Amino acid sequence: MTQAATSLLPIVILISGRGSNLQSIIDCAASGALTVKVRAVISNRPDATGLEIARAAGIATEIIDHDLYADRQSFDHALQARIDQYQPGLVVLAGFMRLLSEDFVTHYHGRMLNIHPSLLPEFPGLHTHRRAIEAGHREHGASVHFVTADMDSGPVLLQARVPVKPDDDPASLAAHVLTQEHRLYPLAIQWFAEQRIFLDANGRIVFDGQPLTHPRDLAREQPLPC
Repeated sequence: MTQAATSLLPIVILISGRGSNLQSIIDCAASGALTVKVRAVISNRPDATGLEIARAAGIATEIIDHDLYADRQSFDHALQARIDQYQPGLVVLAGFMRLLSEDFVTHYHGRMLNIHPSLLPEFPGLHTHRRAIEAGHREHGASVHFVTADMDSGPVLLQARVPVKPDDDPASLAAHVLTQEHRLYPLAIQWFAEQRIFLDANGRIVFDGQPLTHPRDLAREQPLPC
């Protein structure tokens, strides 16, 4: 672990739903394996069950209900103002189901991560598990990427792969992928906390001082002990 990782990286997590990846991040941080401080969890949905997970962990929660704003720009402006009150070093999208404007994404360039349930660039957008099965894929998975203005198109840092079994349906495949997501995301965040990764001037990921030409594979990495 680098010296930079001995202090806690302040992060803000954005959610829209149940918060299962949020829970894995909280658990890893509580164990000390993930050297971050979750300063706030913000949801665009008042009924997101992940808010209760955050409250139970003693984390500040905020609701920026997108239905109360006339357009994406005004919502993004309010969301950005609320995030910036917590001065995060990293913004973590964990099941945040809103398209973000280019201005918003540019504001957090190089310090916003997302997790997506497919092996990007395959299957951006929704219904990834059903689409993978319908396409006859034998392998599926999840990806952690830096966020850019184009949906699910930012440079990919780390992926986890799972086999698509003959008897899989979208629900069972989603469950297999989600198990890997809970291992994938904390590790990627920890790399950021340790300053092992960043985006260079050309928008490429630099990992341990070298340009990353292909996403890292979780099967070849050491997951966090949490």
